[in-house]
Amino acid sequence: MKFSVYQISRQGGRERNEDRMGYAYTRESGLFVLADGMGGHPEGAMAAQLALQTFSAYFQKTANPTVREVPDFLSSALMAAHHQIIRYAAEKGMLDTPRTTLVAALMERGQMHWVHCGDSRLYVVRDGALLTRTRDHSYMEQQAHMGRATEHINRNILFTCLGSPAKPVFDLSGPLSLQQGDRVLLCSDGLWGTVSDDEIAVELSRHALEHSVPDLVETALKRGGPRCDNVTVLAMEWETAEAYQNSRVSTDDVEDGFFASTIQSGTPDSTMDDLDDAAIERSIAEINAAIRRTAEKNS
Repeated sequence: MKFSVYQISRQGGRERNEDRMGYAYTRESGLFVLADGMGGHPEGAMAAQLALQTFSAYFQKTANPTVREVPDFLSSALMAAHHQIIRYAAEKGMLDTPRTTLVAALMERGQMHWVHCGDSRLYVVRDGALLTRTRDHSYMEQQAHMGRATEHINRNILFTCLGSPAKPVFDLSGPLSLQQGDRVLLCSDGLWGTVSDDEIAVELSRHALEHSVPDLVETALKRGGPRCDNVTVLAMEWETAEAYQNSRVSTDDVEDGFFASTIQSGTPDSTMDDLDDAAIERSIAEINAAIRRTAEKNS
């Protein structure tokens, strides 16, 4: 498995940057995750970091060297991340919980599945055109999908996220069969809030990732002005040709049983040194119960 990857995070006009992103891979599987800690609630950066750590740890535990059931993995990892944030808030005695959006993609066997909760997005660009993107869990996107006017709706109002008291709503997508040259972009709303979908597709296709991604980020920052949101992007090109990419990763170099990751394993004030196995078991139990209920309803 070979891919090129480029990641960048720039602070806009906000007091702090609460976006987090990273990727991990084994010899035959790759995981890409981005989270945007939500303002208006405490410790958004911690919520985003806990979400990434949980996904990374769960991937390390599950990918041997591939993940058997990718949709189940993504669902369980997302719910485990949600439980870790709730657990952190409870241990700290917090009156309000940290919260974050999240988008994650897993690629193996030439296919990609992805999951998202909130308004962090995933774009897939093929042959210079937008193939697909995620649909935000926001009231604006919901109304737009129904063909209703959205001029007076605040795009930042979401109806779900990780860390909220309510069980998170999330969407699973895939599998998508990847083709050589496909480009996948994960981003926070700081990018798409000022750069259109068409512009993202065109610019992402125009140059190598190490040039097109920084150009997109600079465009978003300039258009956003002094009060611009933070802009974070994690982009990947599938089966990149060796000739022109400096950011190329070949998992052939990873020995069986080993795992590589750019996701930090911990933060100074984090209480999560290892993935909480009880949280994983709770998540798996919830997913299995939902599957059983669906099967019973269909039968």
